[in-house]
Amino acid sequence: MERTNPATEESLEPVEEDGESDVEDALALADEVFPEWSDRRMEERRQLMDDAADVLRENQEEYARIITKEMGKPIEGARSEIEKCAWVCEHYAEYAGHYLEDDHRQSSPEAEAFVSYEPLGPVLAVMPWNYPFWQVFRFAAPNLTAGNTGLLKHASNVPETARAIEEVFLEAGFPEGVFQTLVVGSDKIDGIIEDERVQAATLTGSEPAGRAVAETAGKELKPTVLELGGSDPFIVMDDADLETAAEVGTQARTLSSGQSCIAAKRFIVHDDVYDEFLDAFVAEMESLEIGDPTDEDTDIGPQAREDLMEDLHEQVQDTLDAGATLQTGGEPLDREGFFYPPTVVTDVPRDSTMATEEVFGPAAAVFRVESEDEAIEVANDSDFGLGGSVWTEDLDRGREMARRVESGCVFVNELTKSDPRIPFGGVKNSGYGRELSENGIKEFVNEKTVWVQSAADQ
Repeated sequence: MERTNPATEESLEPVEEDGESDVEDALALADEVFPEWSDRRMEERRQLMDDAADVLRENQEEYARIITKEMGKPIEGARSEIEKCAWVCEHYAEYAGHYLEDDHRQSSPEAEAFVSYEPLGPVLAVMPWNYPFWQVFRFAAPNLTAGNTGLLKHASNVPETARAIEEVFLEAGFPEGVFQTLVVGSDKIDGIIEDERVQAATLTGSEPAGRAVAETAGKELKPTVLELGGSDPFIVMDDADLETAAEVGTQARTLSSGQSCIAAKRFIVHDDVYDEFLDAFVAEMESLEIGDPTDEDTDIGPQAREDLMEDLHEQVQDTLDAGATLQTGGEPLDREGFFYPPTVVTDVPRDSTMATEEVFGPAAAVFRVESEDEAIEVANDSDFGLGGSVWTEDLDRGREMARRVESGCVFVNELTKSDPRIPFGGVKNSGYGRELSENGIKEFVNEKTVWVQSAADQ
């Protein structure tokens, strides 16, 4: 697979793609090792996942630099990503036994009834490039600990990352075949899902890709979890802490150089504080350092590919052509690499591109609203429903507004984030199913009902 460093436009050494025989061998091995792996004591699987956390921390700098080289994430953010992967491994090492213990249910007096949570088999994960370690580990940590085996089809621009993740598990002591990377193109996905040895599939990516995976898996009656795009609202009410909202809002919009499905993308601001918030927000966005992602002081690195930067600029330009006003940014930087500056657009028409599409880069659309009801209306005027953020000093008001936002998660006075302790996922065109916490580990298990009755009571 051909690769390009997005910060320098230099070609990286190609990574050899797997052939049909390699894919067949991987599928056969995942299927072969599954019975032994699933029969292992939970305590052993938990210990191995804890060991994986150690491997991640021991090699944090190496892995972070692979991320930065392949997709351009600023180095400090890449290090933080590796640390978060270690955290999710430790979380399931500690809590998987509790999450999957038998769940006893009400039954007749002479019987015992419980739900047993049993792994399904090989699971395919189709993962994106924007958080190339984290997206994989939030799949792998729960599913491997539950007793499934994992097959990774990673994004084509991060094959070295994909290989490195497989090595993490091998170095931690996982048996060969429990987690394998398939370095293949997207055209191979359907065939892998259709293979009778694959029992389930999960995808994090675009809405079209999610629909394709769901269609193929649906025909095979195989369960799926989809985490797709987002156009998250960031609602600032008239009683919000504006300084903090502007600071956190800037961070929320520019996570991973703006390339995040849960980044705040539509800023919905009450008229009473609109001008003050906008001034603070624009100042915060303009203060960010954009440049070499290997530099410790860099806040915004390049977009991961040239075509992605071009798509972002087209979305901004289309919105301006529709009548919006540019406050800052708005043009690719004239330098080597695929750099796009922090951008703020106001007076955004409700039917314009930045209002209706996912904007995958550091460009924010700002809307002025007159009331709480209008804020909710604008927030829900989207085909997406991944995350959301509400800013208000009145916590009761924040709770009620959060309930009214149509999304998989809403944070009050905080940016939207994924956390191993709480479920994560979307509604509407942002997908279905949940990752992380107890909910995530139970997505790909057989929730088997067991009824035990004494023969003497028949």
